[in-house]
Amino acid sequence: MPLATILRPSSLDQFLGQEHLVGEGKPLRTIVEKKKLFSMIFWGPPGVGKTTLARIIAKEQGRDFFELSAVSASKNDIRELISQAGKQRTLEQSYLPPILFLDEIHRFNKAQQDFLLPYVETGEIILIGATTENPSFEVISALLSRTKVFTLKQLTEENLNHVIDAAILHWKNLGKKNIKVAKNTREWLINYSSGDARKLINALEQTMALYDKITLESVKTSIQSNFIKYDKKADEHYDTISAFIKSMRASNADAALYYLARMVHAGEDPKFIARRMVIFASEDVGLAAPTALVVANAVFRAVEIIGYPEAQINLAHGVSYLCKCAKNRSAYDGYFAALRDVENLGNLPIPLVIRNAPTKLMKESGYGKGYEQYTKEDLLPDKIKGKKYLRNGS
Repeated sequence: MPLATILRPSSLDQFLGQEHLVGEGKPLRTIVEKKKLFSMIFWGPPGVGKTTLARIIAKEQGRDFFELSAVSASKNDIRELISQAGKQRTLEQSYLPPILFLDEIHRFNKAQQDFLLPYVETGEIILIGATTENPSFEVISALLSRTKVFTLKQLTEENLNHVIDAAILHWKNLGKKNIKVAKNTREWLINYSSGDARKLINALEQTMALYDKITLESVKTSIQSNFIKYDKKADEHYDTISAFIKSMRASNADAALYYLARMVHAGEDPKFIARRMVIFASEDVGLAAPTALVVANAVFRAVEIIGYPEAQINLAHGVSYLCKCAKNRSAYDGYFAALRDVENLGNLPIPLVIRNAPTKLMKESGYGKGYEQYTKEDLLPDKIKGKKYLRNGS
């Protein structure tokens, strides 16, 4: 039996993570305890317990549980399921509608999702969909309006340490009394898994199958992953992002695409890369091409919606554009020069001509007197009049 199956929690008390959903008084625990149920969608990254939660709910409520993957399922599969449920309903007076767990529901096209609607509407089935993609974009509005979306979060370091402990306990129960996982090995495995319990368990299982021990060397050797050279807490991570940004700054698209590829291949969060691009668009391109910020924001939004693997195309598009843009750091440099004066000189008196004058007394005191919208006069405080922060900005 696969290790993931052996370690899979069978109750909410055993379940790791998602305290905002399964903690005391939280919605999914309340659903289980009060035997209430409605159609819902679990939205979250891989390996955080979407399938497990659906199975626990079915078990606790004594409902039949049907599991399909939208990658391979068809309308006929759903028809057959509905037919089975209908026959069962005629045989049992206390019949409860079954749960249809549809993994990767975003893979269903509009017609397939439409097909589910009447059965969800009438309550013939309780739909629990699971998706790693934003349901707002991937699930039709009619189906969304008939379901409740619950957002699951990436598992924490503490959660993943519990997974490792559970695996160790399992192997000790099998007679491997000397099995242990050192701190540095745990840290590497947790970084490698990126909050994905399934990925962590598979790495542990594979390593034990090959080497019968869990050491840093055996784990790295069994996985044979480029992640070995891209620990997110180590120098390689910072060196690569630094090289990426400096290559864009130098308008060297070839180098920038290479370092982008290294980060993507190592499993770097695409939103982390896109955030750096948004910053770069203002810091380095700036006034030379104001639309760069629009493009960078569009890339960030795209990777947020799409995710890997397709998001790497959006990143490559954005990086190539930013490299080709002329560079102008005058807005960035000007702002921080102004900030240094604020920090060193404090709040200097604002010239009366540009102060707000909401009362008669203020007007009589000269607030706003002589103000012209498009004046050429210096509007800085007296102490720093003539100071130029924005240079070569146009």
